[in-house]
Amino acid sequence: MSRTSPADGIRFAFGTLTALPVRVTRWDREAARAGMQWAPLAGLTVGLCAAAFGGALTLLGAGPLLAAVVTAAVPAALTRGLHLDGLADTADGLGSAKPAEDALRVMKQSDIGPFGVITLLFVLLAQVAVLFELYDRSWAEGAVGAVVPAAAARLALTLAARDGVPPARPEGLGAAVAGVVPRGRALLVAAIVVAAAGAAGALLSVTGAVRCAAAVVLACCAAELLLRHCVRRFGGVTGDVFGGLAETAATAALIVLALG
Repeated sequence: MSRTSPADGIRFAFGTLTALPVRVTRWDREAARAGMQWAPLAGLTVGLCAAAFGGALTLLGAGPLLAAVVTAAVPAALTRGLHLDGLADTADGLGSAKPAEDALRVMKQSDIGPFGVITLLFVLLAQVAVLFELYDRSWAEGAVGAVVPAAAARLALTLAARDGVPPARPEGLGAAVAGVVPRGRALLVAAIVVAAAGAAGALLSVTGAVRCAAAVVLACCAAELLLRHCVRRFGGVTGDVFGGLAETAATAALIVLALG
């Protein structure tokens, strides 16, 4: 098999983690390994798009609430709602309190149960509430609130795809990416994203740098707690779990940014 190029990894990341028109040219473990290492780049792109829409609305005279709603909606649109759907399915699986096999069956159903609805409601409310507060401070704070959590969300997926994390099923996206990223490489990507977030926050202030770096770190900690719980409950990860991890990390990062 030919050596995986950076372009193969980037196409895998954008083709599986966004709805952008990027064709995945390789679907194998090597491409998945490279792709999951580039996942934060896909998040950065989604975040920049969200910031652009939110910023454009504020320049046109829209209030912070509308900018916040649109900024939260853009990532959902650019992923076709897959991460939100994964969050809802994961909540239904965990909330079912059933054995792993039955819980996984609940997660595969096309409908959304009460646990999923409640989880989506409060997560989206939290995201919009924080973004409203950030846009109310300034457009720049709102832009940071769009970009940093989006990158942190995909970094959580890089860390969740590290070796040692098993898939819950033998098929699906979870099986394709589970355990593909070496731990050392995952930590290196994490360090780069934390440093980049700190640099972005430094454009606001010194405390902004600390707050943005802390947002990424604590977002990954929140996602790690959910990851470990899902591995215990389901026996591993699925594509739905990855979606749940992304939304959990994004929301946690936003909450940290609001605490500033």
